Amino acid sequence: MQLFNLKRTAIVAMLLGSQLLSNTVLAEDAQFWLNDGVASLNDSKKLVPNARKAKNVILFVGDGMGISTVTGARIFEGQLKGMDGERNKLSFEQFPYVALSKTYSTNQQTADSAPTMTAMISGVKTNDGIISLNQSVARNEPSQSVLNANKVTTLLEQAEQAGKLTGVVSTARVTHATPAATYAHISNRDWEANANLSPAAVSGGVKDIAAQLIDNFGAGKIGDGVDVVFGGGRSYFLPNTMTDIEGTKGRRTDGRNLAQEYVTKFGGVYVENQAGFDAINPATATKVLGLFNPSHMEYEQDRSNDIAGEPSLAEMTGKAIDILKKNQNGFFLMVEGGRIDHASHAGNAYRTFKDTVALSDAVREAVSKVNLNDTLIIVTADHSHTLTIGGYPKRGNPILGKVVEPGKTTPTLAADGKPYTTVSFANGPGYHTNSPGDAVYNESIAAGRVVDMSGVDTEDPDFHQEALVPLSSETHAGEEVAIYAVGPKSYLVHGVQEQSYIYQVMKDAFGF
Repeated sequence: MQLFNLKRTAIVAMLLGSQLLSNTVLAEDAQFWLNDGVASLNDSKKLVPNARKAKNVILFVGDGMGISTVTGARIFEGQLKGMDGERNKLSFEQFPYVALSKTYSTNQQTADSAPTMTAMISGVKTNDGIISLNQSVARNEPSQSVLNANKVTTLLEQAEQAGKLTGVVSTARVTHATPAATYAHISNRDWEANANLSPAAVSGGVKDIAAQLIDNFGAGKIGDGVDVVFGGGRSYFLPNTMTDIEGTKGRRTDGRNLAQEYVTKFGGVYVENQAGFDAINPATATKVLGLFNPSHMEYEQDRSNDIAGEPSLAEMTGKAIDILKKNQNGFFLMVEGGRIDHASHAGNAYRTFKDTVALSDAVREAVSKVNLNDTLIIVTADHSHTLTIGGYPKRGNPILGKVVEPGKTTPTLAADGKPYTTVSFANGPGYHTNSPGDAVYNESIAAGRVVDMSGVDTEDPDFHQEALVPLSSETHAGEEVAIYAVGPKSYLVHGVQEQSYIYQVMKDAFGF
């Protein structure tokens, strides 16, 4: 812990210093743990709630980042660096205020990203598949007039109206549920381009998600447009008569080139690769649309293989802040680690953990660029996954390895005589090797105990953990997720809260 109303330099030193300390293996005895507890208690006693109004608010969403994922990623990061993984801390785990968020939607115990992000960004819970509309709207509602009558106002829209700059950053498509909920209002999260709309929705005048990023803002609408948009989903903005930098055709059948419309309407610039991103000068840039992949951006593990080159989540976060913080009136920024979720759906814990570490790196980058006396940072998740950490592995055992118990040097065998891994999934495609990330969807489902893994490298990035229930894709889970907070009004993050409460904290911090 640390006194979190200190100036930015103190916070940065705390975040970096804790990692250096954790690289030192200390002798642990009874006195070590007593001293450790006293130090944490004394730091806690120094906490002084920051009740100031926030100039800026940054919301980080680790899509699918359940508590077991955070635990696994913490150990994973430490072990990759040759450190004590169990005592390692991700950047946001050092924030002083933590709470639990109840993630159910109004019609499902286990929710998807559309209603959960709607709750966080608008304060209103809704039904699955619904984006920033209230729960009276049925999924696939085809009438734009009905959608207009049931919109809920998002924090990004309020920030635009208040004259603040706004930004949306994601490693998923920027039209995907989590980023879309900040600026769009629609009855089916899959209606990302006009070609995805149902015939009834087309007849009803429904605007697709990508179009709403352009059409919902500007003269006579809300604010003057989202100032920074970084992520994937390029093909959803381009006409199907156009081929992008990676040789992929656009998806739009209405002839609109929304990337060009963003530049024309808002006076911005459009970039689509690492070189274009690097060329952006934050000192002079005002409006920037960066779409770095036809669909989702690459997993962090695979980013170097991208055809056109992609910036990291930390790089996108840092550049977005550098652009937005020029505004004296402040900014709102949403940053999503979107592919944490996708890796878990594929049953690939290595990529789940690596993308969680990438989110932690992005949070650390944000902390280094803002003053925590006037900037509220919240890190949370929209929902969990069925990833579990089990067995009785000894301290320091590889988190992705087979269970080896204390005092042993060989893997523990289950009742079927086979070794088993610490990490597994309750459902999903199950055991696979040599299937990088989403390549598993090209393979047959192999749930259950299918092989003796004695000779299998379960720490390989392309290993997919065993799953109990056979499903083509692993599902979300319904337990609470954590909320981590630092900065103005962060002390309001406490207890067990409805997910919609997160909006109230951010709104109160802004003074809206």
